[in-house]
Amino acid sequence: MRSFIARRMLRAYSKRYGYDTSYLEMMLKQSPTSFFKFAGAMKAAACREVAPVEACFAAKLTGALAEDCGPCAQLVADMAIEAGMAEQQVAAVLRRDASAMSADTALGFRFADAIVQRSTEDDACREAVRARWGEKGVIDLAMALQIGRIFPMMKLALGYARECRRVTVAGHQIDVIKQAA
Repeated sequence: MRSFIARRMLRAYSKRYGYDTSYLEMMLKQSPTSFFKFAGAMKAAACREVAPVEACFAAKLTGALAEDCGPCAQLVADMAIEAGMAEQQVAAVLRRDASAMSADTALGFRFADAIVQRSTEDDACREAVRARWGEKGVIDLAMALQIGRIFPMMKLALGYARECRRVTVAGHQIDVIKQAA
């Protein structure tokens, strides 16, 4: 019964976001124990206590872009807009255009990018996050970033990351820039 409900939820999720959940359905079919343990990551992905939506989704999107070639980044972009992040802010993160980002978006992006790039700026970015939102803000952004990376990596490891596609925001294709020049 638990697997039946999970399968129905995955299909509804797939339909809602246009996201291929076949790798999760395969996990559910072949190893329900693994699937239900991994489902905890899905719940953790929605955890946010003090950092604003824009900062969290900037971090989450940066994490997804570091590991993905489109579908997972599109999912995060759609979820960011659904959560109330302005479309222009989502597009700015996808283009790595810090000049077009709000202060909250830019800080979430800078923090996540420093971690992904293993930059020497990571301490300074972490301190800036801590100064603005406290230790809980650092935890919020760390979780958003790292959990955003788990899904594309699991999809790749299971052999389901075969599709690349352009990310669209409000019907416009965005020229995604994955790393700083």
